Amino acid sequence: MRILYVSHSFALPGDPLSNVGGMQRLAQGLHAALAEHPGVELHSLVLETSWKATPYRMPGYMAGLLWQIPALVRRERIDVVMHSSMVTASVTPVLRAAIRKAGAIIAAVPVGRDVTLPTVGYQWYVRKVLRSLDVVFPISRATAGECLGRGLPQQRLHVVPCGADNTLFNAPRDRAAARRELLRAIGESPATIPDDALILVSVGRHQERKGFQWFTDTVMPRLPRDVIYLVTGEGPMTPRIQEAIERHGLHRSVRMLGKVPEDMLGRLYRGADLFVMPNIHVPGDIEGFGVVMLEAGMCGVPVLAADLEGISDVIREGENGHLVRSADADAFEQVILRYRADRALRAEASRRTAQYTAGHFSWPAIADTYVRLLRQHTTGTTTGTPARLARAAG
Repeated sequence: MRILYVSHSFALPGDPLSNVGGMQRLAQGLHAALAEHPGVELHSLVLETSWKATPYRMPGYMAGLLWQIPALVRRERIDVVMHSSMVTASVTPVLRAAIRKAGAIIAAVPVGRDVTLPTVGYQWYVRKVLRSLDVVFPISRATAGECLGRGLPQQRLHVVPCGADNTLFNAPRDRAAARRELLRAIGESPATIPDDALILVSVGRHQERKGFQWFTDTVMPRLPRDVIYLVTGEGPMTPRIQEAIERHGLHRSVRMLGKVPEDMLGRLYRGADLFVMPNIHVPGDIEGFGVVMLEAGMCGVPVLAADLEGISDVIREGENGHLVRSADADAFEQVILRYRADRALRAEASRRTAQYTAGHFSWPAIADTYVRLLRQHTTGTTTGTPARLARAAG
């Protein structure tokens, strides 16, 4: 199967921190998995850019897609044009006729906010884009519901979760040694973070929906001082998180680590006891999935998360973590205190989490699912039969 992969979400070469986030990790992880798949010949039209430069480079990139996609489809005899989000899929209404005439189908992977962005003009156009796609792969049931609510026919929809790189993120053989390595990496020691402290970690851009400010302001003041909260990333909510730290005197309990590279992320996950995903509801800005929960899970860190939107598809109670009601400070506190009091619980939960996550969310398994479903569509079982693919299938 010849796939043309289209994405605006790639970091600059050699600088993975230049463009980070869930959409970016999905786009690059799926691309890598498809590139390694034995049944795929992968071609790419990707924008490599920093997060800050994206708004300036997007107009030229998107304009270029209008002629580059049809030319590549014809020249390389592409079977599937695959968009990593609804952003680049926005060219589909203009290009659909030419792409279909050349014998290819068009697919997209909606991630959440690329469907729900709450502006009138965008909401009018995203409905048109969804109806022009041959197959749509939302990453969660929550995102799928948003697509269906905007007119996507049910038969074109398949929910496929994100994956995680189990070669980059994996459980340590010695978690005590991994903890010491983490402390050294962040400039701490057993003198400042004792061996019996419970280490919580949150990873992500500091947006309101992530709930980091809510958790710092509402849950952390309730917890004993030997519960340490490590927060990575930055964003518009960073000043408010810092204000919460000042207001409650949490300087010893909450550490703001800023952006961290992937090798440092691995140290964080392997040295932590519990990963926290404390999202809150923000209209028009849903959490489509939460790739960081999978990365933590691959490293054997159970997840404590808000039972909200796409997050609910990731966590299976008691297998890789726990879901609690969003913005329920009592529920978050109870689970954290239970882990703080029971080291045996931590060890067993870590083992189960690593096993469950590797078995359900490795990128090779996810890529297999994409290829299988795409073959169903390209052989005419669902949305029609491009002539070239029908002959090949026969």
